[in-house]
Amino acid sequence: MRMARWFASLWMVTVFAVTGAEQIRIGTYNVNNYLDRAVGTRPAKSMAAKAKIRESLHSLKADVLALQEMGGTNALLELRASLKNEGLDYPHWEHAVGFDTNIHVALLSRFPITARRHHTNNSFLLYGRRFRVSRAFAEANIRVSPQYSFTLITAHLKSRREVAEGDQAEIREQEAIVLREIIDKTLMANSNVNLVVLGDFNDVKDAPSTRTLIGRGRNALIDTRPTERNGDDLPHENPRFDPPHVTWTYYYGKEDSYSRVDYILLNAGMAREWNKAETQILTLPNWAVGSDHRPIVATFFAEER
Repeated sequence: MRMARWFASLWMVTVFAVTGAEQIRIGTYNVNNYLDRAVGTRPAKSMAAKAKIRESLHSLKADVLALQEMGGTNALLELRASLKNEGLDYPHWEHAVGFDTNIHVALLSRFPITARRHHTNNSFLLYGRRFRVSRAFAEANIRVSPQYSFTLITAHLKSRREVAEGDQAEIREQEAIVLREIIDKTLMANSNVNLVVLGDFNDVKDAPSTRTLIGRGRNALIDTRPTERNGDDLPHENPRFDPPHVTWTYYYGKEDSYSRVDYILLNAGMAREWNKAETQILTLPNWAVGSDHRPIVATFFAEER
């Protein structure tokens, strides 16, 4: 309990009541089958894994948190209650169920959720057949203060696991096209919106699906590219490339490979409030006890700029 109180105190000092140019933190975390009971080949989440997830979230100190691979509503509420018992309270939450009946996307927030538009039944045509988007896209309006709000969309695109129905990369690209249409509709409905699109996109930055989400032109999104805080600060020798900082978020044991598949993307309006210096990947000892992904967080000034 002493450690929990220390985490809570640190968090409250960092993100105390939002006034003026106070900063808020928005994070995303694939919690790797956070199930309260076994489903098919997916085991229930162990107590040790749940404890590491909570430790990670205490360290992340996100005010608004998107979650992927969350189990049912009971699993989300158990996590929320456990965090609250340790001093980390998220009064507001959302849980969105799509075609996949086992794992879902969810949202925890310190701030009120004033509207939600969860996209749970999207589909697309591929190979002359109709496919359902596996996981829902959860869209929510969040009011930080009477003067500042933003819209958040969280997603978990098709994995890179091969399936009999078709090429996994092509299926993922089609899901990305559906999500991009939702993004464009949101931006067209309100040109002044502050928009965050985040989650597990399951591919690298140059993949067709990721390029589709980032987009081009006036509605292009900005990649926050969180990095480890390990002292790296030099640019790439080729100015066309991103700096060679450590950015991986996912470890794939079969290949012994590390890649960046988790993203926080911003529209131009939200990017004006973005604090680049306080945007990072969480580095924590034995992080893989909780998940095969590492959580990321971006920080923003809660005022229109």
